[in-house]
Amino acid sequence: MIISVNWLKEYTDIDLPIAELATLIGARLVEIEETIDLSEKYKNVVIARVASCEKLEDSDHLNVTKLDDGGVVDGVERDENGYVQVVCGAPNVRAGLLVAWLPPQTTVPETFGTNEPFVLGARKLRGVMSNGMIASPRELALFDDHEGILEIADMDVQPGVSFSKTFALDDTLLDIENKSLTHRPDAFGVIGFAREVAGIQNMPFKTPVWLKNTDPDFAISASATTSPKVSIDDPELSARYQGVVIGNLDGLKKSQLSLQTFLARVGMRPISAIVDVTNYLMLETGQPLHAFDYDKLAAVNNGAIDIHVRSGREGETLALLDGRTITLSSEDIIIANGETAVALAGAMGGADTEIDESTKTIFLESATFNLYNLRATQMRHGIFSEAITRFTKGQPAALTAPVLRRFIELLEGTMTAVQLSEVVEDYPKKRGQEWIELSRSQVNKTLGSDFTAEAIEAALRNVEFIVEGDGEMFRVAAPYWRSDIHISEDIIEEVGRLNGFDSIKPTLPERDFTAVVPSDFDVLRARVRDLLTRAGANELLTYSFVHGDILEKAGQKRDDSYRITNSISPDLQYYRQTLTPSLLQYVYPNIKQGYDAFALFELNKVHPKTHGMTDENVPREADMLGLVVANKNQQEGAPYYQAKRLLDYLAQSLGLELEYASVGPSSNYPVTAPFEYRHSAFVTDKKTNTFLGIVGEYRKSVSRAFKLPASTAGFELGMNELYEAVSKLESNYTPISRFPGTERDICFRVSAEISYAEIVSAVARVLESETVESSIAPVDIYQSEDKTMKNITIRIKLIAHDRTLTGDDAARIVDDVTTNVIKQTNATVV
Repeated sequence: MIISVNWLKEYTDIDLPIAELATLIGARLVEIEETIDLSEKYKNVVIARVASCEKLEDSDHLNVTKLDDGGVVDGVERDENGYVQVVCGAPNVRAGLLVAWLPPQTTVPETFGTNEPFVLGARKLRGVMSNGMIASPRELALFDDHEGILEIADMDVQPGVSFSKTFALDDTLLDIENKSLTHRPDAFGVIGFAREVAGIQNMPFKTPVWLKNTDPDFAISASATTSPKVSIDDPELSARYQGVVIGNLDGLKKSQLSLQTFLARVGMRPISAIVDVTNYLMLETGQPLHAFDYDKLAAVNNGAIDIHVRSGREGETLALLDGRTITLSSEDIIIANGETAVALAGAMGGADTEIDESTKTIFLESATFNLYNLRATQMRHGIFSEAITRFTKGQPAALTAPVLRRFIELLEGTMTAVQLSEVVEDYPKKRGQEWIELSRSQVNKTLGSDFTAEAIEAALRNVEFIVEGDGEMFRVAAPYWRSDIHISEDIIEEVGRLNGFDSIKPTLPERDFTAVVPSDFDVLRARVRDLLTRAGANELLTYSFVHGDILEKAGQKRDDSYRITNSISPDLQYYRQTLTPSLLQYVYPNIKQGYDAFALFELNKVHPKTHGMTDENVPREADMLGLVVANKNQQEGAPYYQAKRLLDYLAQSLGLELEYASVGPSSNYPVTAPFEYRHSAFVTDKKTNTFLGIVGEYRKSVSRAFKLPASTAGFELGMNELYEAVSKLESNYTPISRFPGTERDICFRVSAEISYAEIVSAVARVLESETVESSIAPVDIYQSEDKTMKNITIRIKLIAHDRTLTGDDAARIVDDVTTNVIKQTNATVV
């Protein structure tokens, strides 16, 4: 962004040298990449009057002119009338015209600062002496027009005056680094930037009355001749849309040259009075406007104007002003008349409604659009216009009305324009005045400063904050253009920035630096992290916000998630309900990168809507542990057991004894949504009877949506519940036995309805009554082809702490086990 210092001076005093001003702005507002001095480029250019103009003999295009420069230029040859002779080939040169004359020894501005600057002299053309040249707009480095010389019309100036002073080109340009002002839409207008320059110079600023009036009078003297309609179909796309029909225009008419020079110096090409005024106001206020040719706009909808702000439709196309035809996305915001898209909102108008020489009537748009959609549009279609640059900063809705009123006033004064309709609008999101309370001590404690109440109030009032206070406590309201102010810390930052953070004396804080002892909960989290890492899993840290599509892929409902109204990205609009969807979205990318087998886990917070709100009206948090284990290659056995093996390892290491229970088809919770209930189990700690979570395989629809390999499973546990279970455990440390243990595998043939858990439960009842240490682990489950019977093989490990177990000891225990299993399940031993 380019800022003209002379334009700033129209709104605030600047007494500092440019170097000091640039340093101050860089320290207190925004980084300045470069300062550009225009005064040297135009210092010798003089406004002269063409006293006479005659064709040069034997030339089909050259003219011999005599220029009246008021005699201000020394060292040039003059005739008896004091006029200077210049040969000119421009088709529009004529007697009586005011022009920009470049005397001899002047560097042509177009070549100024280049490797080969062109310095003019006095020389003969076709045998006739020519002193310098009469310049075209392009030669003056204003804009790309070389069809003729620059005509200085409709201005009361005398020959001999300085061209640069007349058009305020004795100027310095500040090249601003845009990214430093991402959150400051007000500073993307000259008035807003001038306000900040005043504030950092400790001077009060007064916004023009017309810009402060957010409810201007749009009444028209005559009855409206047209009645357009506007509608915002989705309030998330636009906070406000206004439009008005203006007639009695001339599409050929050019704007005043002084306005053109202001546009040109900051990099905008003058086009016509209509377009130039929209651009001028955008640069001045930060609010973009867009003008549609009314007749062309009406033609696409059978003569009616029925504007809709809506999302683009998949496959829909739009021809843009730059000659491209783009395919729209559902994330694009579209301006449509009826059903026909006529503009890419906030980015670029459509070719079918372009302002041109035939334009007599316009429909003027003043609106604001969702900055996150526009940022995506900007990158998707490669549009980096001045308008979309400002819209992506988040223009306040209240700004649209005063700028619209100002446009009408300027056009009425420029070309006797007539307002033909009432101003129509849709305004679904009105923002009220927000008051923020804070204290002087709070300001100074946060900043490490010692500002007086007067200094705090002055800093804020200089940039037009509303301040009420008693010397210690303040009530502060931000002006409507400061849409970035929400909390007391925002106000404190303003006080520090405007006074200069570098003016705050650096002192070390006076407080105890005793190390904080981690809580027992954090100790457990660290231990879980270490155990899973030791088991070969890799930890992820993902956003707490997800795209709505991720929720739906995991079988969860968007309505069960809190939606973020000011999300940092369209891809991060919902609070996640569980960790599993965040983990699943990274399985396929890792498989694609060549990692065949891996486990991913995350320890983080979730905010399901089903948990409700706290007393402070914020979403309740839940700490969770999620893990997914995936293998690209088909594995023997069910993937469920891969996840269960890691879960059992974690539980054993923490001293827990897990119990698994069937999920059932009626379980309808966010945590169960991704899991296939037939191949999953609820997990409970048996010792403390604490429910922990779920382990299992994922539903086929989930696997397809995330492109998961066939061998994928996982678990998700509540960390608070896990902490509760571990906390309840009593120390039951026993030393490792000095005696060898023994193992026995037993295969039971049972009916298909009998579950593995029932077998384990029957075995455990026997082993609990024994004095030896024991454990049970699955070996194999085999389903017969007729699916009426299945074989379940388990492995029992036995070890005594006082002796070596004999074969008879092991046989007796195995007999007792098989007897109880047969009794409980009608099994047969294979």
